[in-house]
Amino acid sequence: MKRITTQITLFLLISLSNLACAHTPQMKAEFRAFADEMANKHGFEAAEVDQLLLKTRFRDDIIAAITRPAESKAWYQYRPIFLKPDRVAGGIDFWHENAALLEQAYQTYGVPPEIIVAIIGVETRYGRHTGKYKVIDSLTTLAFGYPKRAKFFRKELEQFLLLSREEQVDPYNALGSYAGAMGKPQFISSSYRRYAVDGNADDKRDLWNSNADIIASVANYFKVHGWQKDQPITRQVQGSGDLQKFVEAGMKPSIKVAELIAAGVKPLDQLPLDAEAQTSLIKLDAGNHQQYWLGLDNFYVITRYNHSNLYAMAVYQLSQEILASKQASRR
Repeated sequence: MKRITTQITLFLLISLSNLACAHTPQMKAEFRAFADEMANKHGFEAAEVDQLLLKTRFRDDIIAAITRPAESKAWYQYRPIFLKPDRVAGGIDFWHENAALLEQAYQTYGVPPEIIVAIIGVETRYGRHTGKYKVIDSLTTLAFGYPKRAKFFRKELEQFLLLSREEQVDPYNALGSYAGAMGKPQFISSSYRRYAVDGNADDKRDLWNSNADIIASVANYFKVHGWQKDQPITRQVQGSGDLQKFVEAGMKPSIKVAELIAAGVKPLDQLPLDAEAQTSLIKLDAGNHQQYWLGLDNFYVITRYNHSNLYAMAVYQLSQEILASKQASRR
């Protein structure tokens, strides 16, 4: 009886696995249309693209993951995910191991080491968690099975196949996040093609294994998006009165600091605020109280990496803890 039960269980698991890999007739038709498009636009063999897509696995867990991102949490829930002692310690280790590359990136692109380190720390714990999903599975699932953002992910699938051809990336076995982001810095395919750089002059842009490429690519991404060398990122302020209209003005700096001061915003430290600077106003739910921060130009650049004030604040605060701990260790 036990043997029969085991056989039935195995049969069910195999059947479920095959079901997970199956594609509907509509999806198969869309695969063929996409393959023809890749052939007409970019010179791919349509039959090869079609066969590649037919080999993919449609994953319900990817659909589930993209509908509940961490950025939907409150700040007091989101912050502890990234601001942990082991992530700070890992950042210091990564900085020590790549000090020359980080300094070179700072001199070339103007982005300070702690920000680059924090990005890699937040994204993949310095390369320890670069993703368990096949990129082709992620992009195919989202491009043909997630109507809400299908247009965006079909473009990313197109970019991924172009990237695979250009960088000799295995299109079937490359691994990444549930949304198809790749390597230590988690670049999506279009960002990989547009912003990744060859940091060690070996004629490759390897965001999985080459820290020279990874560090230079993150710095280049920030530079292209408007990073201003040695300029402030954010300041915590005290807010009083009705500030909600400023919070709802959006992430892009569009409010003069002088206007916020007139509305009751005050710095929490002794440093003066630049009254003429453009900023946004960020409100964070700290649990038992609300925090207000200024989102200056460089803070906005961080949100171009991930369009979330929570994400940018986690990167900023992690960067400051890494920097402070590294400086303290010298004493």
